Amino acid sequence: MSDASLLEATVRTEFGKGAARRTRRDGNVPAVLYGHGEAPKHLSLNAQAFAAILREHGTNAVLNLEIDGTKQLALTKSVVVHPIRRYIEHADLLIVRRGEKVAADVNVILTGEAAAGTLITQEATTISVEVDALNIPTALEVSIEGIEAGTQITAGQIPLPKGVVLAGDAEALIVNIIASPTAEAMEAEGGEAPAAAEPAESEAE
Repeated sequence: MSDASLLEATVRTEFGKGAARRTRRDGNVPAVLYGHGEAPKHLSLNAQAFAAILREHGTNAVLNLEIDGTKQLALTKSVVVHPIRRYIEHADLLIVRRGEKVAADVNVILTGEAAAGTLITQEATTISVEVDALNIPTALEVSIEGIEAGTQITAGQIPLPKGVVLAGDAEALIVNIIASPTAEAMEAEGGEAPAAAEPAESEAE
């Protein structure tokens, strides 16, 4: 992402669950803006516009907020979504400045197909990186094309774009490729109990 997405915000003067519900009922998302030693600001964001930015840029979207005529860059740090109705309940925003490095969790997406007879386990769906606030990758792609069983991919092995530095544990396991169990092995595992029960049934007769 080359630049921040413009989003108008208004300062909220009412707080609490009732006020938050009213904010959402009016088609807005209650949010808190904090960071750089400034007092937290309670804001209201247009729900449709905010959701559209998140769809386009992912959960690490940088916003160019316009708050009562004043512009402020902010990184989306957390978004709480209703588990059933899927609307955005709340958002936490972090004040950032151009050229500032920030820590962010970026999604890891697997591409390609591993070798035949393998089973892929993705142990982690994100990795932590440090990057310029305006250049956070939407996702990091990891190719598993043709990879054989017994291969493990750690965070340190994932290729990162220029200017992106791994912030988490380089040894953290991200992808594990193992041999898929054979039909015989699965049948044996699932067939032990019935086989043992058969003699008992015969004796009963």
